Amino acid sequence: MNGARHDFAILGGGLSGGLTALALHRARPDLSLCLLDQGEALGGNHRWSWFGSDLSDAGTQLLSGLRQTRWDQGYDVRFPAHARTLQARYNSLSSEDFDAGLRRELPDGTIRTRAMVETVDAGGVQLTSGETIRARAVIDCRGIIAAPDLTGGWQVFMGRHLRTARPHGLTRPVIMDAAVAQHGAYRFVYVLPLGLDELFIEDTYYADSPVLDRRMLASRIQAYCDAQGWDGEILGNETGVLPVVTGGDFAAFQAAHRSPGVAVAGARGGFFHPLTSYSLPQAVDTALAIAADADLPGAQLAALLEARAQAHWRGTRFYRQLGTMLFGAALPEERYRVFERFYRLSEPLIERFYAARSTPLDKARVLCGKPPVPIGRALHALRTPGARLEIAA
Repeated sequence: MNGARHDFAILGGGLSGGLTALALHRARPDLSLCLLDQGEALGGNHRWSWFGSDLSDAGTQLLSGLRQTRWDQGYDVRFPAHARTLQARYNSLSSEDFDAGLRRELPDGTIRTRAMVETVDAGGVQLTSGETIRARAVIDCRGIIAAPDLTGGWQVFMGRHLRTARPHGLTRPVIMDAAVAQHGAYRFVYVLPLGLDELFIEDTYYADSPVLDRRMLASRIQAYCDAQGWDGEILGNETGVLPVVTGGDFAAFQAAHRSPGVAVAGARGGFFHPLTSYSLPQAVDTALAIAADADLPGAQLAALLEARAQAHWRGTRFYRQLGTMLFGAALPEERYRVFERFYRLSEPLIERFYAARSTPLDKARVLCGKPPVPIGRALHALRTPGARLEIAA
């Protein structure tokens, strides 16, 4: 069975695919879009957060129709020898609100869930059901399938959505609470007050291994909640393992995810912050760029995104070097010192760092002064290839 022909077929209804569809529809409502995802709902089971300074005005406008939680009173960080309140605005978006917002705004028939892709080429997509969906341009946003050509470590996390039995008392997010036992990695707890009696608590590790022990992480989250005096009803959990990229052969990574004439975006295209694993600012910028060139033939759009990804790789070398120092030079139990020192720097510098827009002066300031790791180990780490990121399909 052959489906209708569309202007765009977008594979993957996660952050990148969903925002691309939204940006295209906003900019060109005359175009026919097909957004395909293998899951039951768009966005999976995730929560994405970002600083107000991460996005341009156009990026903020793109997200404006999606229900999100916003904190205008700043955020806190905590370390064994340093604590601070910073003033940047912070925002968070749940996958449930992402799915609901896209279904409200995109035309009926645009979203296809439970759609399993069999093959893809520049002319369209064939589903495992036998249906063929033809398109002028195909954009693959399905996520990374393998990364043996990249090196680095891992960000391993578990989040818990909790309705507390009584008001919890938090008025602003705690982005990093690293004044906790480190357990052989850089560990911090991340807390978002979603309402007077509602919290999202995430236990995160910058670890050498991608192993995620759900029972162990759940017990540590519970211990943290007990120490804070929080109890109540667990509304949901989420887990994740994200690559923290320190180097590798990016051309080989692109080749592994390339189909001739098919555009590649999202993490699959390499559009993420290599040290923090943040992807929302890059997903927003890429979606807006696609919408601005919506009339390009599919092959030209594919070449455009590949060139943007290469420029992003070159532009984020500094963050990969910092990741190399974090994993290769800092002892696991001492890795928190890198961030403890970083959070003593100026707020504008910190904001530019998270947006991957650090200036040359910013980079010098991050690296100068008393180093958080021994210089000898840092130099050795920069000369030593990191561990390969073997990501299962």
